[in-house]
Amino acid sequence: MSKPVYKRVLIKVSGEALACKTESGKSFGIDTNMLKSVAENIKQIYDMGVEIAIVVGGGNFWRGAQNGTMDRTRADHIGMLATVMNSLALADAIEQQEIPVRVQTAIEMREIAEQYIRNKAVRHLEKGRVTIFGCGTGNPFFTTDTAAALRAVEIGADVILLAKNVDGVYDKDPVLYPDAVKYSRITHQEVLQKNLKVMDSTAASLCRDNNVKIHVFGVKNSDNMLKAICGEDIGTVVE
Repeated sequence: MSKPVYKRVLIKVSGEALACKTESGKSFGIDTNMLKSVAENIKQIYDMGVEIAIVVGGGNFWRGAQNGTMDRTRADHIGMLATVMNSLALADAIEQQEIPVRVQTAIEMREIAEQYIRNKAVRHLEKGRVTIFGCGTGNPFFTTDTAAALRAVEIGADVILLAKNVDGVYDKDPVLYPDAVKYSRITHQEVLQKNLKVMDSTAASLCRDNNVKIHVFGVKNSDNMLKAICGEDIGTVVE
């Protein structure tokens, strides 16, 4: 087995990547098979001695920015609760792989999760516990991409592993444009200048300013996460 090139990673899993496909073709809820696949990948990484933190999106249940008739602050709070549902579901799937897990939330809900405390999160990682961060940053108007960037900086992660439905960063939407070109490596500044939809601009700026590497890859190939951990040339690296 290849050796990992990172000691501590933050994995960002989009809510949509965990979603079931409904009869109408829309994505909603949680696909238990995908949940199990993600947990099995995390088990492989864990067994290699890598310290693992995770931020999960909530788009499979709710997208606050797209609910234009609702007060944005309230809509974003609903989205934060959606991330907690995904965090608990993923924690359960990881525990079934016999891995110790802690869920921390940016908004206090002590009956079901710990409140996020940076030093405590780092201690969990040092003790070999997978740590999942829910509720984004705890503030409206900030996405879970920004939460991933912020937490990565706070815990000193070597890289953000960005598991998405697409297999990398393209110059335009590959779903809409078959001639879209994929980048193998690109800089944070280019992402911002070209307005590439890797992460939102706040998250991309935070990564640029704090020199945080981002590795984007497709979640549907179950081996991709392991390949990214081992530094293989898949997806797109932003640094």
